[in-house]
Amino acid sequence: MQVESEAIRDIRYDEARAKLFVTFHDGDAYVYVGVPGEVHRSFVDADSKGRFFAFEIRDQYPYNKLGA
Repeated sequence: MQVESEAIRDIRYDEARAKLFVTFHDGDAYVYVGVPGEVHRSFVDADSKGRFFAFEIRDQYPYNKLGA
């Protein structure tokens, strides 16, 4: 789902695997593992996606960079 954010372009969530996919406007994409559904919902609902990401997701869950 595309979101309105200065930093984040797209957020996707795989509920069955608790994986959060985040794509930034610069094209970098990451998958965060073990993210609960309520965190994903709060992320989508946050007024500032970048601020929510910085404080609630980045450095809180294991991740891998996607792509090349």
